[in-house]
Amino acid sequence: MTTAKRAIPRRTPVSTDAPSRPVKRAAKKTARPKAKPTLREVVLDALVDMKAVDVKALDVRGLTDITDTMVVASGTSDRHVKSIADRVLQRCKEAGFRPFGLEGERDGEWVLLDLNDVVLHVMLPRVRQFYALEKLWETSGAAA
Repeated sequence: MTTAKRAIPRRTPVSTDAPSRPVKRAAKKTARPKAKPTLREVVLDALVDMKAVDVKALDVRGLTDITDTMVVASGTSDRHVKSIADRVLQRCKEAGFRPFGLEGERDGEWVLLDLNDVVLHVMLPRVRQFYALEKLWETSGAAA
């Protein structure tokens, strides 16, 4: 006759304060993955980081098929305008958004960055005042 070993059940540790209750173990907190920022958020954050002046984001979804959002911002000098556009381009690439075009970077008075869903215009204040793009789109009811 063989003797079978019986498994001894594992007991939960008991606290000394409450002998009838098992000790509660801390639940593991699982970190939720951060939501991927939208292209608009990436662009606006980069503009804030580069201290762009008078930033306006216009929702133009119902007015044009070219883009969803048009962002207009100013820089204080031609070098500032170029570096703002470069930083936005860099941040968009890091976030996984592919740019479609970049125009005007050589002169630095007005840089246009086409990101498909967002079109960014960075201009010197005098150029921005002359063309008044935001007034054109705001009169159409696109201010966001």
